[in-house]
Amino acid sequence: MTKSDLAATLDRMGEALVLCVGDLMLDRFVEGAVERISPEAPIPILSVGRERTALGGAANVARNIAALGARCRLIGTVGKDPTANEIEALIAELPGIEPVTIAAADRPTAVKTRYMAGRHQLLRADREKTGPLPQAEAEALKGAALAALSGVGALVLSDYGKGVLSNDLIAELIAAAKVAGIPVLVDPKGRDFSKYRGADLVTPNRQELALASGLPTEGDDAVLAACRSVAETCGLGGVLATRSEQGMTLYRCAADGAEQVDHLPARAREVFDVAGAGDTVVATLAAGFAAGLSALDAAALANRAAGIVVAKTGTAVAYPSEILSDSHEETFEAGEAKVATLDGALDRVAVWRRDGKSVGFTNGCFDLLHPGHVSLISQARAACDRLIVGLNSDASVARLKGPERPVQPESARANVLAALGDVDMVVIFGEDTPLSLIRSLQPDVLIKGADYTKDQVVGASDVESWGGKVVLAQLVDGQSTTRTISRMTGR
Repeated sequence: MTKSDLAATLDRMGEALVLCVGDLMLDRFVEGAVERISPEAPIPILSVGRERTALGGAANVARNIAALGARCRLIGTVGKDPTANEIEALIAELPGIEPVTIAAADRPTAVKTRYMAGRHQLLRADREKTGPLPQAEAEALKGAALAALSGVGALVLSDYGKGVLSNDLIAELIAAAKVAGIPVLVDPKGRDFSKYRGADLVTPNRQELALASGLPTEGDDAVLAACRSVAETCGLGGVLATRSEQGMTLYRCAADGAEQVDHLPARAREVFDVAGAGDTVVATLAAGFAAGLSALDAAALANRAAGIVVAKTGTAVAYPSEILSDSHEETFEAGEAKVATLDGALDRVAVWRRDGKSVGFTNGCFDLLHPGHVSLISQARAACDRLIVGLNSDASVARLKGPERPVQPESARANVLAALGDVDMVVIFGEDTPLSLIRSLQPDVLIKGADYTKDQVVGASDVESWGGKVVLAQLVDGQSTTRTISRMTGR
């Protein structure tokens, strides 16, 4: 897929509609620092800094689909407890998800609680009840899922083995999807994949593939043999095996017995957390199918998305801007990958903060980069560990500076800034001031030129309200874009 094709595909994601049925969960993260060992037992003491929650299981699949700009109908069960309200509130915050949750009185809402010290997971505690749903809830779930099939471009079965996806329900949904011509994608669980008979693709990781096939899965040939065995014995259209640092293997077998095999290399990036990566793969695959992609192109898109989320901490998502930046890294300077949307910026800031890094923010039009700009950015970077530059959009510059500005379009200005070693991220904003952006990012340090007083700096009171500080950088005499343009034009 070419870069232009990729951009067009991501633009079309808004037309894609996916049905996801499976186990709904809440992921809870308790984060802090470990500085000593307990005197009561040889275990670390976690000094808790904060707690946060995220959608897990099938709900995280839906979250990943929505992050790509596609729409998702989500069907699953919750308990009759406060945790169910948390899941429903998190879903309600996301555009594009249409949930139907069946409340089951016989079980709690599934929760996975991870205790984290920095990037290291100390312990995971699961609260759940597995096993078949009561008949009334099972029938309600089946009815909702079958009704929701109408008009979708792909069906995802997100099976975490908690009891929502019974063998009978799986068979009925796959049969109904086949009649309607809807591709079926399964994130599988357990050693018996025959319960997914008729599915177009299953997406096991290497360990799951080894368990289901009973075969070794080290190396391309071994993985291919295991994929072939599982597909043949279980009646599957194909297998997309995820293989961590070895990438992915896509195996498909046509009705006439013809095989297609593609090995997709891993995206080269540092791996911080694989939690939820399988959800990202099946979600992106499904959104790709629903947007009209071939199996290979959808798998390639899923490979990129998975490479992005494993570089983040916790259950994360990949945004279209990040996928495009990832594709650009192959041929363009790495600086271009520093240009982020607000959503992407918030994800990166969260990672920096978990690493104990301070985040600084400065902003401007940066129309024609001059020594004064470079000095400001250098001083800003010296005041923090990671520096974000807020960049006025073209429309914003024109409103502030006049209809003949900017001289350089926002894409060029952003890439020039991103090429600077002192800049860690560039975020373009369309308002006349960066106040909304500052309030979203909540930087620890706000830097502005000393031609302002602190009470004139936009966002200064906000930054100080959450414990941050304001720094006024020294100016370089005689340097401004307006003066430079005047000298060039003789005006």
